[in-house]
Amino acid sequence: MTLFPFSAVVGQDELKLALLLVAVDPAIGGVLIRGQKGSGKTTLARGLAALLPGSAPFVELPVGATEDRLVGTIDLAAALTEGQRRFEPGLLFDAHGGVLYVDEVNLLPDHLVDVLLDVAASGVNVVEREGISHSHPSRFVLAGSMNPEEGDLRPQLLDRFGLAVEVVASSDPALRAEAVRRRLAFDADPGAFVASWAEAEEGLRSRLEATRLGVVPDPLVYQVSRLCASVGAEGLRADLTICRAAAALAGWEGRDEATVEDVRRVAPLALAHRRRRSPLEDGGISPEEVAQGLAQDEPSDAGEQTAQPDRPSAVVPLAARTSPLPAPAPGRRTTVEGRRGRLVGDRPVDGPVQSVAVGATIRAAAARGGHVVERSDLREAIREQRAANLVIFVVDASGSMGAPRRMEAAKGAVLSLLLDAYQRRDLVALVTFRGDDAQVILRPTGSVEVARARLEELPTGGRTPLAAGLLAGLDLARSPGRASTHRPLLVLLTDGRATAAPDGANPVDAARTAADSVRRAGVSAVVVDAEDGPMRLGLASQLAGAMGARYLTLPELSAGALDDAIRTGLPSVGP
Repeated sequence: MTLFPFSAVVGQDELKLALLLVAVDPAIGGVLIRGQKGSGKTTLARGLAALLPGSAPFVELPVGATEDRLVGTIDLAAALTEGQRRFEPGLLFDAHGGVLYVDEVNLLPDHLVDVLLDVAASGVNVVEREGISHSHPSRFVLAGSMNPEEGDLRPQLLDRFGLAVEVVASSDPALRAEAVRRRLAFDADPGAFVASWAEAEEGLRSRLEATRLGVVPDPLVYQVSRLCASVGAEGLRADLTICRAAAALAGWEGRDEATVEDVRRVAPLALAHRRRRSPLEDGGISPEEVAQGLAQDEPSDAGEQTAQPDRPSAVVPLAARTSPLPAPAPGRRTTVEGRRGRLVGDRPVDGPVQSVAVGATIRAAAARGGHVVERSDLREAIREQRAANLVIFVVDASGSMGAPRRMEAAKGAVLSLLLDAYQRRDLVALVTFRGDDAQVILRPTGSVEVARARLEELPTGGRTPLAAGLLAGLDLARSPGRASTHRPLLVLLTDGRATAAPDGANPVDAARTAADSVRRAGVSAVVVDAEDGPMRLGLASQLAGAMGARYLTLPELSAGALDDAIRTGLPSVGP
């Protein structure tokens, strides 16, 4: 396949630099590329592989990959035909000496991201499973890309990426036009286009091969640590990454020793993603902050080096909340059995086999003394994956009294729950109903950025199609692909009134039928009674009974009160 040349990509200078530095020293820990689709992320990652020595592989890890496919497993053919347990390499073996690219890394299961980052840092893949212990070199340039609108990585995983770059398509018409011209020329005649950039590519290739890491002098190490402390970077990964990246930059530019200017250039790439502890905080770090951190006086003697550095400014914590139940711990979820996830055991087959535990099956056949696997030898793999919640708000946006307050409470609760989803895998959705129908305002997402954009203005007014709202929420709860990974909780904000239904049906009867559908589907639900005023009809309570839902009254309906109420309905976190 003919690849678009690395050097022919227009702009994206920061991303190019980050990829080249990690190619010089993979111990930097990989590059996280955050940005919109169509901004050249994959093109540059592929182009980098073509610059590496030899026939460097470019390996792409699909989001649906299993742990076996990533790290390797037992050779099934050898086990069945020769009775031998032999290691079958995975993608980490294939990527050795090249580039391992993970698109939508934020959607990859956390345990696979952990494995990737461990191997990227150590350069060795160690596999101990199915009775096999095996290790092999696995040194590669790790590049992970993501669209922030689809949810973020947990801070613990963000911190383990060495460098991070925000990429956007240029707003300069001249640059955009030049990028389009080059792409059209490549598509029209790939061979001729690549040949026209051959000299530039060979120059980069030779330069990479000749680059040797520079030395970071002790005074500069101290300045790096002062910088990291001054901006509140936690742990020492930022310090190490900046020193390694500065050494790589010095070597890339043909110098034996790194300088303050090298640190100034690489520090934003190493610090921006480590400062962002909440999606409501702005990422990035300004040149002024870097300059100020580096301008601190250097120590005059060893005694000064032991003095306490300036106290870093506190990172804004996620807001603490009071609730009858403790809030789930960030990053810790109960585990459920599923088709994907970590292999934790096996069991005899009883019915259709979803996933064969190869090693256990071979051992069962060997114990029986057979040379061919029989049905009785089959063992099914037991895998565990972390469970998460899908909270679906169904909110009455009709013209009844109190509608604006309901909408503000719902918006506040959505954003509040998404602050925790940022550190876990929870999703939140919002359905509103008004007039004659319901509308899905926010499809299931873990992204605060998406939610804030969708929730800016929510119209209210009109009749109350309660049945339509319930059925739209139920459809989201039963959406294909989410049932096994996200446990739905439907949260209905209503006063219980229903004044509209399709096809001339009785609105109240249609609402009760929809409520019964929720109950029969086994979807957990909470009804929040938003009825106000001196005359109360109690319709929401009756609706909760028909839904099999928990019933709550919130005399002072607010974002905080609703948020606390929802948390009591979420499943508790296991050990």
